[in-house]
Amino acid sequence: MFEKVQGIVVRTRDYGETNKIVTLYTKEYGLLSAVARGAKKSKSRMAAITQPFIYGYFLIQMGKGLGTLHQGEILHSMRGIREDIVKTAYVSYISELLSKVVNEREPNSAIFDEYYMSLERILDEESPLAISMMFELKMYHVGGFAPVVHSCVNGHTDRPIAAFSIADGGVICDQCIIRSEDYILLPANAYKVLRHMNSTSIKRIRNISIKQETLKILREIMDYYYERYGGMYIKSKRFLDQMHLLE
Repeated sequence: MFEKVQGIVVRTRDYGETNKIVTLYTKEYGLLSAVARGAKKSKSRMAAITQPFIYGYFLIQMGKGLGTLHQGEILHSMRGIREDIVKTAYVSYISELLSKVVNEREPNSAIFDEYYMSLERILDEESPLAISMMFELKMYHVGGFAPVVHSCVNGHTDRPIAAFSIADGGVICDQCIIRSEDYILLPANAYKVLRHMNSTSIKRIRNISIKQETLKILREIMDYYYERYGGMYIKSKRFLDQMHLLE
């Protein structure tokens, strides 16, 4: 059975001397892998349509296991991402996280749109750090380990938020901070940004302008949080961490 799907190339890996296994995130089937025969040959028509992050239509012969990719039509090459090492690093990270969190052949059109729009916004020179964190939080929800950020994790709705507690799994108020041992202070402006990142689609934000010190606080929180609750090793994150050290 042949299916024409709308998808984005999440990753590729070598398969034999001339072939590749291409993993797509598709609107119709979610995460989907297929063999692209001859894709390692530079002059092959498959080489052009199986580059990382390409968005297009793909004709796949479906099977119980791996499908076979027969042809594709590029809608957006995302070339500017592949030509920029910083953009490539961030997109590789969110793509790998996506592939770790979602299940094979489990479609989610909202996540597909969020993923595609995140790539477009990174391509358009907007803050890749902020966009990647927004998408990352969406993945936490899909994976079932999202932090509590709408109010104090201990149920104090009438107290101002003061910090983020890794052990408690969310934000805590000024009253709870006294009893917490592993919190990270969360200024009011940083908390406001965190709430927006957690609940707002990238499609609804026109311009992203967040102070670097705020992004640094939120990145620290999310790093510690994922280390404790994520449970999945993300290879591409190591390179991002090295980049941040250089900054």
